[in-house]
Amino acid sequence: MPMLPPLDWHAFLVSWQVRPVWDALALVTLVAYVVGLRRAQAAGTRAVHPVRVGSFVAGLALLVWTLSSALEVYATTLFWVHMVQHLLLIMVVPALLVLGHPLTVLVAATRGRTRSVVERVLVTGPVAVLTHPLVGLGYYSTVIVATHLTSFMDQMMSSPWLGPAEQALYLSSGYLLLLPLLGNEPIRWKPPQLFRIGLFLIAMTPDTVVGIVLMQTDHDLFPGMLGNRPSWAPSAVSDINTGGALMWVGGDGLMMVFAVSLVIAIIAAPDREDLIGSWLEGVRRSSMSDHVGEGAGRQGFGDDDDVDDSDEALAAYNRMLGRLDGHR
Repeated sequence: MPMLPPLDWHAFLVSWQVRPVWDALALVTLVAYVVGLRRAQAAGTRAVHPVRVGSFVAGLALLVWTLSSALEVYATTLFWVHMVQHLLLIMVVPALLVLGHPLTVLVAATRGRTRSVVERVLVTGPVAVLTHPLVGLGYYSTVIVATHLTSFMDQMMSSPWLGPAEQALYLSSGYLLLLPLLGNEPIRWKPPQLFRIGLFLIAMTPDTVVGIVLMQTDHDLFPGMLGNRPSWAPSAVSDINTGGALMWVGGDGLMMVFAVSLVIAIIAAPDREDLIGSWLEGVRRSSMSDHVGEGAGRQGFGDDDDVDDSDEALAAYNRMLGRLDGHR
């Protein structure tokens, strides 16, 4: 492999590498997405908001740039560059694609029996298993650990096919993690907002653990990958330490951004059932009905009653407090 020049702004801007398979995949995906939008529009419906369309297109563009620019050229020479590429592929690109709601576009582009089949496939069988939030979390965590705390990096140097495989693992694991957490797609799982926030906080764990291990190591963990370094590059240990810091700070920071975005969504449009889930909301309403409805001249609250913002519910609650005070 020819020796690369020092990575400065000029080298960063002019260093490119053609990736025919990834480019073709991105192009085919974009065409399919646009065709889906056109089919939905021809039927008189708008599949997704234009902002989501822009998000999906931006995700594909960022994917192509990440895998063709200097990030790809220098990824096996500088570990910290590999880590920047890793964060883009496993978090930023998947987030943009998920927010583009491609599965919603797929359903909107189909008609009749075909739509029924597509909708059924998305909520049953292997698709239902793959899109489960805990499966996504397990897959994501496994990919993080297996590609950084094993000999995987060194194996990539002797088996070139492992490089594209690693990138596919990053992209797919990030997408499956974020799909049920950031998206609102026609899949089986619709976890409540508090569950989503909690899962984002849990998902910080593999980034934190692996990041700290890499940041604090005092020896070269990837001699096969970093052994033949150019003279202008930092030492292998220093490079790995920098990459570990990027994983810890960047990974946890992006997870926190996702969690905060959900908090903002909750504040902007509070919906208790969406917040805690329909089952817990049913239990809460039942308990509220049992305690407040007692002696209130009714059996309980109907499904359409707002037990949090209702004059009747408030009056019943005050009567319950009065009864409790009388018992005391």
